[in-house]
Order: sequence, then structure tokens, then C-alpha cells
Amino acid sequence: MNTIIRLFGAFVFQVSALAAMSNIAMSDDKPIRVNTQQTPAVPQQKTTQRICSLDPIEDLLPPPQTKATNSLLSYLAEQGFTQNQEGSWVCYANDPKQEGRYFTIFKVKQVDNRLVASSFLDEGSLIQGQENRSLDFFMMVIEHHMNTSQENRQGIRRYLEAFVSLVKQGKIKPTRRGFLFDQPNRALVLYHTLSSGNLKGTGITINIYLPKS
Repeated sequence: MNTIIRLFGAFVFQVSALAAMSNIAMSDDKPIRVNTQQTPAVPQQKTTQRICSLDPIEDLLPPPQTKATNSLLSYLAEQGFTQNQEGSWVCYANDPKQEGRYFTIFKVKQVDNRLVASSFLDEGSLIQGQENRSLDFFMMVIEHHMNTSQENRQGIRRYLEAFVSLVKQGKIKPTRRGFLFDQPNRALVLYHTLSSGNLKGTGITINIYLPKS
């Protein structure tokens, strides 16, 4: 009888030992799985979209080299704009409906003590990506040349966003009337037909006064 008890005890001890070894093995496996999960992932390189780049390939390329200038608007070169002979900073876009044709989509120039920035709608229509980039373009000019707070700029962007959306929906017709979007700076936005140039269409233009130095 004692022999049977001793054998049974040994059996229980062996089972307990096996269970303990199994638990140790499982606990040894856990750190391996945890370490695998904690392996830092390789960060994905984010592509920064420039305002004057409506082609995904252009976003991968550096901005074009431009001649050094002390122009008030030279910061636009980093966004892909180029300065033409008359001193305006322009952005060109390929015509999605006609291969080999391109047109001016954005333009900004200084007229006396004012800045005039325009987003052009070829034949009255916005091309893909133009709506958001127009807002970014306008806000960049405003941020650089208007005395506004962050809160005011947020309100201005909402106003211009609504204006561009209404133009897109056809609820604002071309007119020479300007809409005041910032009274202290006497800043206006208007939607108008184009009176000169080769582009047939309309333009959304902001007209702001430069602060006195």
C-alpha cells in the first residue's frame, strides 16, 4: 500500500513538474512575441504637396530652380511658382481635356500698395484639386501680408471656403462686385470674368492692402 502511495506521489510530482516546465516554456515564449510587437516600424516618408503642383509626380520632385530675387513674393518659389517678365508670380497647370496645353491657374502680383491674387477657372470650371489649393494659396498670401491673428485667419478661411464652394455650385455669378472678408485690412474677394489674356473663363481674386511699413 505504501508502495502504491509512493508511486502515485511520484506520478503527481512528475505531472506537476511537466506543468511547471510547460508554464516556463510558455512564459519564455511571451517575451519573444512582445519583442516582436515592440519592434519599431520603419516610418513612412510623407510627401509634402506644394500649392503649385497638381500632378503627384511633381510632388516628388524638388521645386524648380529660380533666379534669386528680393521680390516681396519670392517665398512662392518654394511652392513651385515662377516669376514672369512682368514681375507676377504664376503657377501653370496642364489642361486635363487637351494634351499638351497648359494654362495659368494661379497668379499674384503687386499693384501699387495692394496685392492681387487670383485662381483662374478655365472655361468657368475648377479642375481636380484646384478648390483646396486655391484656399491654401489665398491663405498663404494672407498669412504673409495681412496683420491677422490665428483666430481671424480661421474665420477668413471659412469665409473663403464658403465663397469658393458657392462659385463651384454656380450660386455666385461673375461680377465686378467685391465682397469684404476682412474689414480692418479692407480685404475683398470677387468672382469675375477675365478681361484680358488668352485664358477664356473666370477668376476668383482676393485684393488686399499691404500694411504700411
